[in-house]
Amino acid sequence: MAATGWPAMASEPVSRRRALALLGLGGMVIAAGGVGWTSCAAGKPGSGEALTQPQLLTSRDGLLEVTLTAAPGTQLAGRESSAWAYNGTSPGPTLRVKAGDLLRVKLVNNIDQPTNLHTHGLHVSPQANSDNPFVTVAPGNSFDYTIAVPADHPPGTYWYHPHHHGTVADQIFAGLAGALLVQDGLDLPVDDDIVLLVTDTTLDGAGNVIPPSPMVRMAGREGELVLVNGQYQPVITASPGTTHRWRIINGCVSRVLDLRLEGHRLTQIALDGVFLPAPAEHDRLVLAPGNRADLLVRPADSGRYALISEPYDRGGLGMMGDMMNGGSATRGPVTLATLHSQGPAAAAPPLPATLPAPPVPPDTVTARRQITFATGMGMGMGFTIDGRSFDPDRDDQRVQLGTTEEWTIVNTSRMDHPFHLHAWPFHVLTPPGTSPAAVRQDVVLVPAGGSVRLRIPFTDFAGRSVYHCHILDHEDLGMMATVNVSA
Repeated sequence: MAATGWPAMASEPVSRRRALALLGLGGMVIAAGGVGWTSCAAGKPGSGEALTQPQLLTSRDGLLEVTLTAAPGTQLAGRESSAWAYNGTSPGPTLRVKAGDLLRVKLVNNIDQPTNLHTHGLHVSPQANSDNPFVTVAPGNSFDYTIAVPADHPPGTYWYHPHHHGTVADQIFAGLAGALLVQDGLDLPVDDDIVLLVTDTTLDGAGNVIPPSPMVRMAGREGELVLVNGQYQPVITASPGTTHRWRIINGCVSRVLDLRLEGHRLTQIALDGVFLPAPAEHDRLVLAPGNRADLLVRPADSGRYALISEPYDRGGLGMMGDMMNGGSATRGPVTLATLHSQGPAAAAPPLPATLPAPPVPPDTVTARRQITFATGMGMGMGFTIDGRSFDPDRDDQRVQLGTTEEWTIVNTSRMDHPFHLHAWPFHVLTPPGTSPAAVRQDVVLVPAGGSVRLRIPFTDFAGRSVYHCHILDHEDLGMMATVNVSA
């Protein structure tokens, strides 16, 4: 199949209701291709199949050496599609390494857009041919990445995806993503350990990806087809009394997952790849795009229990809020997968009382900064950080290596914006007297009109990287900035 600028795009008319709503936008050009499920809606093929795991590639003798080829053509929801894939599958293979390993990836670009690779959440060098967001791999070319995982790197659940500015949302929406695991030696009472990489896209009846209209891009696209490991509503089997570790990755371009599991509380042991201080019980768990959560699932009885993402209102742009948000605030719940538990009832072993969470950085802070996310409307929609759109040649923040800083991320817009910083994970500081005092993350959802305070140790690695909104359409539209860490 020949590579194209987008994977065999199809048009979808803008509805009359939406067209009327757009008339108040001062003559802004509206393209065909809004969010929607077309003729593929009938039957939504592939539902109810057993969950499958992506191919697992594991390091040996301190090295994992792989080739990832980005190219059109894969199966989604049990049918052939012209979506994009790594090595023929979406998601791509799961890469599993240990702390101290060397990860070598030859990225081959067989799509008709420039691309690159980001190892999301890893605390590794952002320079040269490591996790460098400024690398460009042109169509038909390849690039050799060499990523040294530190010997003290926290184990956990990470992921990889393209990060070439201007095309990130398009390429992930088209299917380019995969899990990346740093193996741990913790003796958890787990009978099965599985990856659940959640993505969304929109296809027409022929399996072609439908691009978003300009208006939907500004809101942040949410696909009509929500997939787990490329499958539509797969079934996860278990026996009562067993314990499963679910590594849930929100690989969606814009969709916030508001998760619940019918008949169960969610027992969370890790967030964004690192352990919590102790298992935490939730009725619902919210994951912004890019967030990951490790859950222990322990069915007590036989039955079928849906894993559901409830509607989540990310906010809107002025009076057009819900329309600009693709209608997401008024959509119903989405079933991601079904847990099928069968067999005689049995008691599960007890969970550990504590977990090896990374320590909170010391209170010795060398600098405090305020970073402001804003949107605005004039001749066009502006997505800015500190009043500026992304410029890869400009240093927006200069930081001294080995220091710890506190950043306050302020969101002045009417939409939630998830903040993500490459290379240097942070602790999210909560108000005094609340629990926990701080949790280590690499993505945090900053509510509309709100703020969050972060403590960031800029340790181990010098170099230049980026921070941005992880509504990836917003990043591509300019809501990204640079940080330069030097000795």
